[in-house]
Formats: sequence, structure tokens, C-alpha cells
Amino acid sequence: MSTALAIFAHPDDIEFVAAGTLLLLKQVGWKIHYLNLSTGNLGSATLTASETRAVREQEAQNAAQLIGAEWHPPLADDLEITYDIDVLRQLSAVVREVNPQIVLTHSPIDYMEDHTATARLAVTATFARGMPNFVTDPHVKHVEGETALYHAQPHMNRDPLGEIVRPGLFVDIGSVMDAKRAALSAHESQSAWLDQTQGMGSYVKTMEDLGREVAKMSGKFEFAEGWRKHLHAGFCHPDADPLREVLDRYCR
Repeated sequence: MSTALAIFAHPDDIEFVAAGTLLLLKQVGWKIHYLNLSTGNLGSATLTASETRAVREQEAQNAAQLIGAEWHPPLADDLEITYDIDVLRQLSAVVREVNPQIVLTHSPIDYMEDHTATARLAVTATFARGMPNFVTDPHVKHVEGETALYHAQPHMNRDPLGEIVRPGLFVDIGSVMDAKRAALSAHESQSAWLDQTQGMGSYVKTMEDLGREVAKMSGKFEFAEGWRKHLHAGFCHPDADPLREVLDRYCR
């Protein structure tokens, strides 16, 4: 069975920018995997870090179940996702175990370091999947085959200096918006937190507005998720574009 792996930083990041695409892949018969590198332990102004960690882990598992994805446990805490060898070995083990044909991750340049570090780790872990002499933790044998890696839209569809980022591939997610809303709503603890820290009066509405903005760039859809394909070298054939090929009728 063909497989896609989403590697993002925090619980709810997948729901904001990638859940629609994952849902469509699921509908066409792909197995989908869900990994947040961080526990989300700092995402509360009222709970302790350990309490928040437990709450957000359960919410992430609930969201993964709603979109039909296999959930993988996080590897670090908030603001502690760093590009280091220990995390890289652990993430590489997951990539080899899953052996995905598609990897979805953050924009390589984003508004905060957790997102950027996650993108870097995802790229290297995917690149190292076929290297027999790179040792993972736990040890997982290297795998053969091609993997195409795609970067999601940055937070707010803008780079850290506020410039609009236009994707190279638009995916029409209108048909799965209800399921995407439900998955994001599973992160109940984030409603007050995102309003307090980032001014998101309704985080679900914010997600919808960002999806509309991407769709407007497409000139065609009502709601869309945007993707930019990582350079093929070391990953796949130069012409390989499985996300576009598999979801062709949803794409522009």
C-alpha cells in the first residue's frame, strides 16, 4: 500500500495546513501517518507543562483517529526541537519504519524555529533513509525506493518578513473541509491559548480564512492547501511528482 507521512512540529499544525491533503490521500487508498515532533507542553496558560503534555497528546491522538491516520509519539518538547543528531536518529527510524512515498512537512522558512527545525529534520531524515551506514535510534535497516518531499505553506501564508508565499501546487480540499474542521476542533485546549497568544479569536475560523487565501491564489477553488516540492536530488526521479499525480483531479 502507498504511504504518506506528515512530519510537523506541534499538535494542531497538521490540521492547519495538511489534514485536507491527508484526507484526500486516504480516500484514494493511501495509508497515512501522523507525527508531531513536539509534545505541545507549553501550549497553556493555566495547566502545568506536564498536564499540558498529557492533554495535547490525547488531543493529537483523537485528531489522528478522526482523519484515519496512524499516530506516532512526539520526540521533544516545545521550543526544544533542535537540529541535532539524537533527534535526527529517532526521526530517521520512524521514516524507515514507515517507508513513505510522500513526506509532508513545514515550509523550510517559517515564523518560528520549531517549524523551521522540523522541516530541516524531516528533509535529512528522509534523505538518510537509504544510507546503510547511518545508524538510527532504535536501529532500523535502511530502505530502498523513491520518496517525494513537499513543504506546506508557512504560518499565515507568509514568510517571517510578512511576504506572501505562493505554493507551486494547489490541492482543492473543499470536499473534506468538514472533516478537517473536526480534526482541528479535537485540539480543544488550544482555543483560549491561541486567542491569548496569537490573536486567533476562533482558531477554526483562522484555519478556514487561511485556506480561502490559498484558494484565492489558485484562482479556482474555495478552500485549498498549498505545497512546494522539495528538490528531487537524493529523494526521487527528477520528474516524480506523486502528490500531483495521485490527487490530479483535486490539483492545480
